[in-house]
Amino acid sequence: MQYSKKEKQQAFGFHLILDCYLCRSEKLDNIDACYQFLDQMVDIIGATKQTQPYVFRTPEEFIGKEGLSGWVPIVESGISIHTLTESRFVSVDVYSCKEFDIQMIVQFTQAFFEPNEIEQQFLLRGQKYH
Repeated sequence: MQYSKKEKQQAFGFHLILDCYLCRSEKLDNIDACYQFLDQMVDIIGATKQTQPYVFRTPEEFIGKEGLSGWVPIVESGISIHTLTESRFVSVDVYSCKEFDIQMIVQFTQAFFEPNEIEQQFLLRGQKYH
């Protein structure tokens, strides 16, 4: 969806949701790779990191949900990632009160995880905030 300049000025935040299908499997279960992805994403959107990224492995008892979840808190909000190793799926959420370049994020995600397909949704958050 395309938003007008006025709508963007009135919004509190910007939220990009990416669903990545049939990604290259090498990085999906790699804590260091997902840490690197989150760490680099902060620079790509021009945000301010509050602390380093955190990446966790899904507990073994969640059969079919094997993968990683990670988050990096930024002053402007946060960036999260969830991988499902078996299905080669990655979901990425970029939420910031500072506007960012959607195409740069999509291109970086495409180059990093090499999915066959990326679905994207973009939302304005807090449209009645101001």
